[in-house]
Amino acid sequence: MARGQDDAGLGTRLRNWARTVRTDAVALSLAVGDRRVPWYAKLAAAVVAAYALSPIDLIPDFIPVLGYLDDVILVPLGILLAVRLIPAPVMEELRAEARARAERPRSRAGALAVVALWVAAAAFLIWAFWPDRAS
Repeated sequence: MARGQDDAGLGTRLRNWARTVRTDAVALSLAVGDRRVPWYAKLAAAVVAAYALSPIDLIPDFIPVLGYLDDVILVPLGILLAVRLIPAPVMEELRAEARARAERPRSRAGALAVVALWVAAAAFLIWAFWPDRAS
């Protein structure tokens, strides 16, 4: 097999792995609210999410390479642990829900309307509270 084909296979595998990790992360967020999930699995999911979202890391991100290595290794391992603590049938349902949520259409017009409302509100507040408008 040629070297270019190996690289394409590796890139595809990495994209699929990242998609799986993202789906599992969404499924874990759904698991926290599911009554069928044991408390210890909910705790593991919460700890993984807290670590992933926390600005404090075991190895600070400003250290070249190593700073991101803990995020690339520890977060997926934590997700793997939490997934294994959830009963398999429940996890499959949660993954299906996570995939369904990822496939939902997103409304760009709706997002644009929300942004326009925020911009209008900010412009009004600036206009209303600007010191010495006409004085």
